[in-house]
Amino acid sequence: MDLRMLSRELSLYLEHHVRVGFFGSGVGLSLILGFSVAYACYYLSSIAKKPQLVTGGESFSRFLQDHCPVVTETYYPTVWCWESRGQTLLRPFITSKPSVQYRNELIKTADGGQISLDWFDNYNSKCYMDATTRPTILLLPGLTGTSKESYILHMIHLSEELGYRCVVFNNRGVAGENLLTPRTYCCANTEDLETVIHHVHSLYPSAPFLAAGVSMGGMLLLNYLGKIGPKTPLKAAATFSVGWNTFACSESLEKPLNWLLFNYYLTTCLQSSVNKHRHMFVKQIDMDHVMKAKSIREFDKRFTSVMFGYQTIDDYYTDASPNRRLKSVGIPVLCLNSVDDVFSPSHAIPIETAKQNPNVALVLTSYGGHIGFLEGIWPRQSTYMDRVFKQFVQAMVEHGHELSNM
Repeated sequence: MDLRMLSRELSLYLEHHVRVGFFGSGVGLSLILGFSVAYACYYLSSIAKKPQLVTGGESFSRFLQDHCPVVTETYYPTVWCWESRGQTLLRPFITSKPSVQYRNELIKTADGGQISLDWFDNYNSKCYMDATTRPTILLLPGLTGTSKESYILHMIHLSEELGYRCVVFNNRGVAGENLLTPRTYCCANTEDLETVIHHVHSLYPSAPFLAAGVSMGGMLLLNYLGKIGPKTPLKAAATFSVGWNTFACSESLEKPLNWLLFNYYLTTCLQSSVNKHRHMFVKQIDMDHVMKAKSIREFDKRFTSVMFGYQTIDDYYTDASPNRRLKSVGIPVLCLNSVDDVFSPSHAIPIETAKQNPNVALVLTSYGGHIGFLEGIWPRQSTYMDRVFKQFVQAMVEHGHELSNM
């Protein structure tokens, strides 16, 4: 389509047919039309782009192109909100929250603690009526997230359409349950996740078992997969908006604007989550000092690294960074990141490491922010991230056997 020709023809038409006021005049509408066409040209040439697909093997790449084509299609960010911070801030408020009825289960841990699991059993599944073989998706929310997050609810809604069962792993102490031991969670320690995976698999050993982690949940999932390699009951996994290098993430979030928009708020959320259980920590941690933290790094230095026995914050951040373990992942993993994500700077994305592991696929969009990926004029019902999730889990459940034959 020749946009210049279209603009000229419409301008001439409007100038000869509309005669009321400036904005209703041909001249006014021509200016508006000219701006609109210019913006459309800029959007289509610079904003809407196909994601970069990075894989460690041709087999996985072909598999995704055949069964998860969304990763090779042009991503059209919402035309009036494509900037990283805007996408990140807007998503929780603009996307819908599908209604989900959970069944809660509390499971015990080896240290005497408890973990809250929220199940969506999907008893009405028409595709998988036998509960013993109904595919199960384990969902891991972000830093202070729970099963109530909109992105989790969307994943469950999409899984329901596919006939799958879901279970949400709520980190200790964040979902309203009592903290029985003086221990919370971090993305470097995978013991609780290992407990949950073993528990879920023991309940449904014949069911295809997959996992999806968002932000910190994805970091935890990748650290687990990197530690355990192929010896996991999980068939495949997906991660979204993972922070690959904790040092780089922290540095980016401490830039003045990012600190103001994101860092300080998340720090207060972390403080609130541990302050509810303050009496459990007073013997080992200076909680007054923790409550004065002004950044995530300060909170991690005063609370998280102490909680899990690290000598320094650098030791903790080194252990928490999943880029170090990506080469050891032993099952198919798809990782969606936006290169404009201020939580996970593009220079820290381990592209070269991913190229060395045939089980890993990175899908990198130019825009999308952090857990944003908004698309469409009014993106309430679905995001690009949702579509990637749905196509990938369906591909792995229905066609995953093809990867072993390639």
